[in-house]
Amino acid sequence: MKVYQINSVCGTGSTGKIACDLADVLQKKGSQSRIAYGRGSSNRENTFRFESDTGVMLHGVLSRITDRHAFYSAAATKKLIADIKTYAPDIIHLHNLHGYYVHIGLLFDFLKQYDKPVVWTLHDCWTFTGHCAQFDRIGCDKWKTQCSACPQKKEYPASLLLDGSQHNYNDKKRMFTSLDKLTVVTPSAWLADLAKQSYLGKYDVCVIPNGIDLSVFRPTHEDIRTQYGLQDKRILLGVAGVWTEQKGLPDFGIMAENLPDGYKIVLVGLTKKQIAQLPDGIVGIERTENAKQLAALYTQAHAFLNPTYEDTFPTTNLEALACGTPVFTYQTGGSGESVADGCGAVIPKTSNIKQNALLLMQAACEATPDRQACLQHAQTFDKFAQFEKYISLYGALTAAQ
Repeated sequence: MKVYQINSVCGTGSTGKIACDLADVLQKKGSQSRIAYGRGSSNRENTFRFESDTGVMLHGVLSRITDRHAFYSAAATKKLIADIKTYAPDIIHLHNLHGYYVHIGLLFDFLKQYDKPVVWTLHDCWTFTGHCAQFDRIGCDKWKTQCSACPQKKEYPASLLLDGSQHNYNDKKRMFTSLDKLTVVTPSAWLADLAKQSYLGKYDVCVIPNGIDLSVFRPTHEDIRTQYGLQDKRILLGVAGVWTEQKGLPDFGIMAENLPDGYKIVLVGLTKKQIAQLPDGIVGIERTENAKQLAALYTQAHAFLNPTYEDTFPTTNLEALACGTPVFTYQTGGSGESVADGCGAVIPKTSNIKQNALLLMQAACEATPDRQACLQHAQTFDKFAQFEKYISLYGALTAAQ
């Protein structure tokens, strides 16, 4: 079996790592795999970057003017199509098609003609909206019928001038529902439910959760406390690839002003500028690729706090559980789906940010961690078990050809 994956990046970020891990499992199973991507670099074999830095930049500039994101990069997409034809895969697996690197019109015209099974893993909501990748925070439901006059026009993928949301929605609906052999996969039941309510509801939609490497994220005991001056503190930990308002960074500021004695907030993934602006009560750490150090921080934490306002199925929650640390998060998207009994709590959101933050902090501080329950629940999210589900799906789809 030959599987061809397409994603914005390869080996970096959550989606890039998922694509590479899946490719590794395929190869171990005796199948062939190739990853095509549009941004960044990769030193892996059997990969193909088909868009240039200049092309990505031009695509981004045009998108910011016209709001026609994913309708540029025509020359690069023709290279992609030529590579697919040469490779002749049995399955084409799509991931993120947003990211300023591919022309979705050309790609889907080809996929319709190629007439092979297509698996599309949705990592956000962009596939069935006219513009945005997330809408949970503002409660917009235009995507159910017809996007127009987008209230998030200036959010990623930002447009600073025109509003193309109605045009985009109509074009995406027409293209994305044109395939006869499309299967939609989501990492959370929340996103699956939304996909079924959208124009993608004509297709089979199944849930395969994100997974993590349990040999990396496990109880790890290193002297992290001395390094950051936390010897006598209970740690409330937050981790993000990029800290924004949507990820709940202001909520941690509110918590810091109301921290009980003996507690300290530690945030990982901040920029130098963000660290310089932190209030007392918060220790800031820049983004780290040192998984062992991160696992040690998770292990030492009293609780992992994820005050996200927009998320699909965050792997940081899984990483914390795998290190024996309970997760406390808002009822946002699929974030709470990884929290089981004894493994933390899911806090309903209100329009009052201060109230949200204080309720989340209170729940975390008052909890008595059941670390064994967290470790046991984390076994559910072993990445190799999740990838086996993809292998089974591929097999079923190719057998039905």
